[in-house]
Amino acid sequence: MLRTHTCGELTAEHVGQEVTLCGWVDTCRDHSGVLFVDLRDRHGRTQIVFGAEGGPESRELARSLRSEFVLAVTGKVAPRPEGTVNPKLRTGEIEVRVTRVEVLNPSLTPPFQPSQRELPGEDLRLKYRYLDLRRPDMQRTLLLRHRMIAIMRDYFDALGFIDVETPILGRSTPEGARDYLVPSRIQQGTFYALPQSPQLYKQILMIAGYDRYVQIARCFRDEDLRADRQPEFTQLDLEMAFVEMDDVMGVIDGLVVRLAKEILGLDVKLPLPRMTYDEAMERFGHDAPDLRFGMELVDLTDLARDCEFRVFRDAAQGGGRVRALNAKGAAERYSRKGIDELTAFVQNDFGAKGLIWFKVDADGKLASPTAKNVAPDILAAIGRRMDAAPGDLLLIVADQFEITCKALYGLRKRLGTELKLFDPRQVHFSWVVEFPMFAWDDEENGWSAMHHPFTSPRKQDREMLKTDPGACRAQAYDLIVNGYEAGGGTIRIHNQPLQQDVFRLLGIDDETAKNRFGFLLDALQYGAPPHGGIALGIDRLVMIFGGLSNIRDCIAFPKTQRATDVMTGAPGEVDAKQLRELGIQITR
Repeated sequence: MLRTHTCGELTAEHVGQEVTLCGWVDTCRDHSGVLFVDLRDRHGRTQIVFGAEGGPESRELARSLRSEFVLAVTGKVAPRPEGTVNPKLRTGEIEVRVTRVEVLNPSLTPPFQPSQRELPGEDLRLKYRYLDLRRPDMQRTLLLRHRMIAIMRDYFDALGFIDVETPILGRSTPEGARDYLVPSRIQQGTFYALPQSPQLYKQILMIAGYDRYVQIARCFRDEDLRADRQPEFTQLDLEMAFVEMDDVMGVIDGLVVRLAKEILGLDVKLPLPRMTYDEAMERFGHDAPDLRFGMELVDLTDLARDCEFRVFRDAAQGGGRVRALNAKGAAERYSRKGIDELTAFVQNDFGAKGLIWFKVDADGKLASPTAKNVAPDILAAIGRRMDAAPGDLLLIVADQFEITCKALYGLRKRLGTELKLFDPRQVHFSWVVEFPMFAWDDEENGWSAMHHPFTSPRKQDREMLKTDPGACRAQAYDLIVNGYEAGGGTIRIHNQPLQQDVFRLLGIDDETAKNRFGFLLDALQYGAPPHGGIALGIDRLVMIFGGLSNIRDCIAFPKTQRATDVMTGAPGEVDAKQLRELGIQITR
């Protein structure tokens, strides 16, 4: 080894020892001819001193040092002079007085300093990711990721799960997003697909008798990106045979308890809270509600149905809903201009027709320009329904159910942050269960799978596949953490006739099903056991546990929102020879 210790290791116990450190120059300071350098590696920083011990040559070399030079220094550990101890550093009591120094590699002047407090723009950080990854915050995040994955592996190993790798090059199958396709040189005109998940392979493993499978799996989806989504991502993927929903959820409950305790020092009580999909949509307008604060949606449709105010009445009588939020004590927080901004927010981002508002005055009455259009008894009933108190701000959306869900969910999320209704350090876990099996697709004029085509309906709902598919509920469950879907799973269909019925309902005829899923349909006829599983998004979990807001900060080499790697220039053009070998012609 070139070094005897790391830059975060030395303490007062090492005083008098000769040591060799290797690392990067973080800062340089010249105090009356004595040069001080903070040497940094991923373990920490150590102050090294170029004084009389190293002679004039080492001091002369030290004067040429610049930020991010890579050094190997040898010297004796000494206590820092009185009054210069840095209690914030593990190494803050000591310094290394250099007797020998070697520049292992110089550095160009970096476009930004890894130790600077103010971050540069994300594009610059991603272009020079090798510098950005030197930042202590990035190093802490990747260490957190490592620890979480290590805990997961240990946890599942103790429970008898077998880690099995599944193929990266597979068959293109519809799973809700676009596939990334890989052309075959050997079989020209055909394509592999990168896996959106190991779904079919892990079901095959259950049929093969490997009753407890787990994998840290790389997955790929060609979809529109956002702050918490990447085209390539990592998930904790598991499957279990001879289980029901509660069994799978119970295994994840145990993992949550262990991660929360070992990573965050939190004691999570079991069982985790559960609510049905329908309850979540009614109370919060979304199937992944943030339960760190209240501000639940309130339904006013019955009060609006016979109201003289046309906006309310038309929505209620036209099959829509009138729903509201009470921002407790926020009347003074939002001026008329602020409310106009909230109105534009629900209109532009969620397609709502508008936002009706009332401020509750000192007498408990609802006041706004709209108030004169609503009878006093209706206003009073709205106030009672919404538990209105002086100083509250009532915000109401009258529209189709889906629009009220989206608009009020977005409004609740925004208000929760702006009004600081939750502790950002808090982590809350819950389950949402009993999702619909299907959603109606207006563009395709048919049913689509709410999760994926291999999800099993509840036993009591199987007859609804023929009579009322929209009312059929799935054996599906999502793990929700702080308003994010951290994972989702289902009990799978394990017999061929039921699987074919679901395919047909989704518009997948028998010939297409055989072409795309023939191997699964065949396997289901050879003693497939009842089975189910779940996948947890590791990138997203690291983001939440790390208190971050951008998933790109949890991945060593992420893509931008345009799905590009600005450091390497991917995606890029390829040689014409490669295209000819693949039988591909580019048209623009």
